[in-house]
Amino acid sequence: MTEIVENRTAVPQQPLHGAEDVRLHTARVVQEMAVFDMHTHLFPPAFTELTRSGIDDLLTYHYLVAELMRAVEMRPEQFRRLTKPAQADLVWDALFVRNTPLSEATCGVVAVLSALGLDPSAPNLTEAREFFRDVTPSDHLARVFDRARVGGVVMTNDPFDTREVRVWDEGPELDDRFHTALRLDTLLNDWPEGRKRLIAAGYAAAAEPDAATVVQARRFIDAWIARMAPLYLAVSLPDDFAWPGDGPRGLLIRDVVLPACRDHGLPFAMMIGVRRAVNPELHDAGDGLGRADVTAVQRMCAEHPDNRFLVTMLSRENQHDLCVAARKFSNLMPFGCWWFLNNPSIVSEITRERLEMLGTSFIAQHSDARVLEQLLYKWPHARREISLALADQYVRVVENGRPVTVAEIERDVGRLLADNFLQWTPSRQSA
Repeated sequence: MTEIVENRTAVPQQPLHGAEDVRLHTARVVQEMAVFDMHTHLFPPAFTELTRSGIDDLLTYHYLVAELMRAVEMRPEQFRRLTKPAQADLVWDALFVRNTPLSEATCGVVAVLSALGLDPSAPNLTEAREFFRDVTPSDHLARVFDRARVGGVVMTNDPFDTREVRVWDEGPELDDRFHTALRLDTLLNDWPEGRKRLIAAGYAAAAEPDAATVVQARRFIDAWIARMAPLYLAVSLPDDFAWPGDGPRGLLIRDVVLPACRDHGLPFAMMIGVRRAVNPELHDAGDGLGRADVTAVQRMCAEHPDNRFLVTMLSRENQHDLCVAARKFSNLMPFGCWWFLNNPSIVSEITRERLEMLGTSFIAQHSDARVLEQLLYKWPHARREISLALADQYVRVVENGRPVTVAEIERDVGRLLADNFLQWTPSRQSA
């Protein structure tokens, strides 16, 4: 099992009978427990071109760009022509000076600045830029991880991204807090481009995948598994994803990805429900969502009982269906509140629903952070809602006549924030 910072201590099995004591201990344990963030887009300093940190990256995050387009009269292409500092200045003025930062994305920036001792009411970004200009990257990274109580993160590693391939070709020395996940979107969702990249990398691939293509695609995946030692294979899928599926994606999942996962002992993570480029003008900020068919997940779990599936779904309306599916298939692990669901009210709702239907047999959250400092708000905000939901469940247990102990709370929180994921993955050493 991959190890993270251990912060669990031996505690007496003294039962907690009162609701106030239960809530106090639950809040403390959730706040203090180190999390293993099982899905992010963060990179260590060795991945220089891909790392994102600092006030300009925080403010040009695509969530805020989408909000900006509602607050100013400007076309997206005009915004993109600005330099990044000019973009950040515009976002700050429009969303934080001339408007109250009430949305989760803007409130998150306020939380980040406060955590770093900066003024979230400043009229401009001078103080913030001076702060980030003076920090040492390694010290700042350690500070953020420590304050967010994050013991480890999983990157999103794309073997079809030429920038990232260049880094791997140089043999980077990985920070042991950063773990890998092999992302296969190009291969599975855009076969013409995936085929072109496979050929460029020296692997034969037919226009219509055939038996020989399957062999070559498997060689490609095996080579990258050996190179990266990922904790899982992953893909983001559209809301119309179906199983069994026609076309290259269905064939490659069935004959390449799932066998590779079985042979290497790796879960297959599916993030289902995105509709790409609903508003193409917005680029990264222009994606939407749709309700997906959970029976596709059920069929995959039933047909492939020796595979383990990590699944998150983007539509709020899919969450109950996913819980029911997880009750039927022990090889299905729901995880996190993804993307548009990562808002406190919805995190609360989904966490409560999962606790009521699945106990602690799910992964409570992942940050999906793309900028390092986002850990300073995404995890505190998630912890608050997880703590409240879990405490309410414990109080119900107590009211029904059964006390709980601090040791049980630590065990349960550890499962939700780290252990449930880690028990499904190989360690870096054995991968």
